[in-house]
Amino acid sequence: MKKKDIVKIINKDYKDYDGYVQFSHRRIDKEKDIFCDGKKVEVQDEEGFILEAHFYSKTKNESIQIRQVNDSWLISTTDLTSKEYDVTCQSYISDIEKFPYAVKMAQIWEEPENEDEFCENMPVLKLKKVVFAGFEGGKK
Repeated sequence: MKKKDIVKIINKDYKDYDGYVQFSHRRIDKEKDIFCDGKKVEVQDEEGFILEAHFYSKTKNESIQIRQVNDSWLISTTDLTSKEYDVTCQSYISDIEKFPYAVKMAQIWEEPENEDEFCENMPVLKLKKVVFAGFEGGKK
């Protein structure tokens, strides 16, 4: 998959999602790279490449993660309504200047196969992954 192909996929498949894109050659630009409050996703093919992108659909309650790995991109979809695991959310203040929203991340926890020897052999939830779950609030 070429760089222009991932740009087309993002613009076609995630146009109604909230999210952001991180390019390899510059910092996140809140005017061009962050999509929320109904702003349609429209990424331009730039000098650098898309290092990573994160999108969230409120209607589907799903998170999309795109990461550049070597010479291709990995696209991972997480259904945040799944009963297979526990989901907890946490909001974080971004370091993007004058960005009025907190970034919401969902922690995906799953039941262990065995008891945890470091917790008196009790079953302990294990963190499987952390995914983007939209933006929250208005003012930090």
